[in-house]
Amino acid sequence: MTNTGEREPITLDQQYALTTAATRLAGDFEGTFGQETIERFLHTSYDQFAGRAVVANFLPLLAERFARQRLTALARVEGRSHDGRPTVLFLCVHNAGRSQMALGFFQHHAGDDAVAWSGGSEPGERINPVAVAAMTERGIDISGEFPKPWTDEIVKAADVVVTMGCGDACPVFPGKRYEDWTLDDPAGQDLADVRPIRDEIERRVLTLLDEVGVRAR
Repeated sequence: MTNTGEREPITLDQQYALTTAATRLAGDFEGTFGQETIERFLHTSYDQFAGRAVVANFLPLLAERFARQRLTALARVEGRSHDGRPTVLFLCVHNAGRSQMALGFFQHHAGDDAVAWSGGSEPGERINPVAVAAMTERGIDISGEFPKPWTDEIVKAADVVVTMGCGDACPVFPGKRYEDWTLDDPAGQDLADVRPIRDEIERRVLTLLDEVGVRAR
């Protein structure tokens, strides 16, 4: 799919995939959200990616993954579900480098003891391949992640919001704990230049885990 600024028509295969995704989400959130809410979140999530240059066949899958994250966040915000685990949101501009590496390290070191999400003020088209390579050197695979925006329910559900270079575009909600990490942007840099950024991100993630009471694995 090319980025023309307009949403291309949904094909029959995509319609079927979205219907199947709605069924799965309805099962996952049974007793928490009704079908109407689930379908609304699924289709608005689809719209977030439909206008950008991503492979059309993957759009329903991306929409389902993002809708699941948003519904999980909304359930927490509305008090419908809360497992007590700390939740951290990493934000940068394109959600293609710094915030994705932070997410990878956080998930790697926290395991199932905490929740982490990431987003961007201007999501890119794909994860920075140099960031992927840098994380692969540390045995962490972030190639399956994808740039995505932040939404109000995701920000509100987070205990800590870590911003990295998105400035005034980053969301601000009263009473939320914010940290601003000043880090070089890996975009356009080679692997040798990205390694120090990666290592500094890991150091900060380990400090953050200690601050939220999660023992790093």
